[in-house]
Amino acid sequence: MKILFIDSNHPLLHETLQKAGHTCDLNYSWTKEEIIASIHLYDGIVIRSKIKITKEIIDKASRLKFIARAGAGMENIDVDYAESKGIKCIHAPEGNRDAVAEHAIGMLLALFNNICRADREVREGKWIREGNRGIELMGKTVGIIGYGNMGSAFAERLKGFGVTVLAYDKYKKGFGNEQVQEASMEQIFSEADVLSLHTPLTDATHYLINDEFISKFKKNIYIINTARGKCLDTAGLVKHLQSGKVAGACLDVLEYEMVSFENLEIHTLPEAFQQLIKSDRVILSSHIAGWTHESNEKIAKVLAEKILRDARPL
Repeated sequence: MKILFIDSNHPLLHETLQKAGHTCDLNYSWTKEEIIASIHLYDGIVIRSKIKITKEIIDKASRLKFIARAGAGMENIDVDYAESKGIKCIHAPEGNRDAVAEHAIGMLLALFNNICRADREVREGKWIREGNRGIELMGKTVGIIGYGNMGSAFAERLKGFGVTVLAYDKYKKGFGNEQVQEASMEQIFSEADVLSLHTPLTDATHYLINDEFISKFKKNIYIINTARGKCLDTAGLVKHLQSGKVAGACLDVLEYEMVSFENLEIHTLPEAFQQLIKSDRVILSSHIAGWTHESNEKIAKVLAEKILRDARPL
């Protein structure tokens, strides 16, 4: 097969495919227009988040057998249309599930123990102990929405912390075990101290966490979002941060990210964002939860295996 790489990836991916006899063209600098002009020459394309693979592009891809996304989310691919054309859509959530889970744990522990604030204060010559007294994860109830690769990996990392784990997944049943209790959203609203979101971005999950949603929690809640920025309505979150209903938040993703996730849409940053960055009850990171050296290599390995197994030419 002849395969176009639109975005850079770990070299293991194209090297593995080339060893299997395929041709890999690494055209990372191509514009959307150049991609559309040449896509008919390729049997497969490998992307991250540079562009959206739309109906327009798919209609030009007369030879295309697969679209491979180096990562987990598939929202930048018109999957339904591609599959209607017989094009296999492949992604690699197995590759960065561990990285995302560890990052979520790290952010939560940093928030609970005021680590970011204390670090900043010590660097400023301030030695504040009582003002940085933390809280323990032990004994808390953690609610997980979305129990796929990311949600289940996060649950695995919670072992040993002495927490109760409740998980809800609209599309999965029968996954409960000694560590995780399969729960309804009503039970999570009633019992959770911490909520961690692990869903893809779809029409159903766009602004899933909003003013109304947060209001349903019985307790004051801590919220973690390592999924997609637009799954959470920032204005609704800020409203409840100000009221105290949200006791704290860990956000690796923001609704203001550009399509490529490489920058913020600066011109769109509203007052809600200004409130986020002023709050020491919020920890922010730049969409790096799944962005480790290990996950980079694991994603490449997973994608290579899936392409060689599932995207063979007819």
